[in-house]
Formats: sequence, C-alpha cells, structure tokens
Amino acid sequence: MSRYDKHTRAILFAYKTFSEMDKEDRMHACYMHCCLKYVNREHVNNTSLRERFSIEAKNSAMVSRIIKDTFNAGVIRPYDPEAGSKAMRYIPHWA
Repeated sequence: MSRYDKHTRAILFAYKTFSEMDKEDRMHACYMHCCLKYVNREHVNNTSLRERFSIEAKNSAMVSRIIKDTFNAGVIRPYDPEAGSKAMRYIPHWA
C-alpha cells in the first residue's frame, strides 16, 4: 500500500493574464476551458475563449490561433466537423 492510497493530490495553478502566458499555457487554458464547457453541456468557440481570456472581438484572430494550435496538438476536436469556420465549436478530444 502506497502512502498516497488514502489521500487526494491537487495541483493549483495561479491566475495569469493572457499577456503573461506563453504558447503552452494558452493551449492548456484552451483545453481546460473546453473540458469545463463540456461538463457543463456547452461547447467552445472563438467567442467563449475570447471571453475567457478577456480579449476584444477585434482581436479574434489571436484566439483563432490558440484554437488552431490546441486542435493541432490533438487535445480538442470539432463538435461538428462539417460546420463552417464561423460556426465551428470544439469539445475535448476524449468526448
């Protein structure tokens, strides 16, 4: 029996603003946002991620890049692959 068999381990991450995050942090935040939305029966799109990062609509291309990078890493996938780019929504890869 391991000494951790009767314990729970939690890792807490401190809040970071968008400008404080590097590419990996942003992709991780996108994935975690996607997981949270999924368990709440919602989907991620450019608008929801912009709200998460507090990014103005005029800078939506920045969020599109994060979504693309996270998708290319294989941790999120389209909810409906046939949807157009404006209507694209994402869910975690395991869903």
